[in-house]
Amino acid sequence: MPASPEVTWAALTDIEAVAACVPGAKITERIDDTHYKGTATIKIGPATLAFRGDIEVLQLDGAKRTLQLVAKGTDASGSSAASLDLTARIEAAGEGSSVLVGTSESTVSGKAAVFGGRMMEGAAEQIMKQFAANFTARVEAIRPAGSGAAPDTASTSAPPAPAPQALNGLAFLWAVLKDWLRGLFTKKAA
Repeated sequence: MPASPEVTWAALTDIEAVAACVPGAKITERIDDTHYKGTATIKIGPATLAFRGDIEVLQLDGAKRTLQLVAKGTDASGSSAASLDLTARIEAAGEGSSVLVGTSESTVSGKAAVFGGRMMEGAAEQIMKQFAANFTARVEAIRPAGSGAAPDTASTSAPPAPAPQALNGLAFLWAVLKDWLRGLFTKKAA
């Protein structure tokens, strides 16, 4: 990240802004500091996966700069479900910069699972790449001019972040095709 760990951590603790960095996702309601309602929509060619559900922040540790959250949702028909368990932490990476390190485990069931494991892996990879680009842009937008120093809390509010990129359907389809071909040739070589 192009900012200090303090600035990056401040960006990571803004759950609504972080959700806006995920292509197709948004917070629709804040219940309290650790519970939210939201939506996530992914359009892949003619198919659209749209989930509505709950997000719970399980851990927000400023000393370790670690965030853990879980999200669970179902589609409008109730025929598909998805869940996500995400842990992210900020580490110092040199003067004025930091690294966002994370792990996630997601599951999809029902009709959405028909897409198969390879396609879901490709979708997750593309979403994470675009999330990283959107989050980096957000961090750059709130970073004070000149360095990765912590924001001046006495000043006015941070500048608005650039609008997050939507999920790039063409890049997604290309990634899925590459994964499918890789799997096809890997099986033959084995």
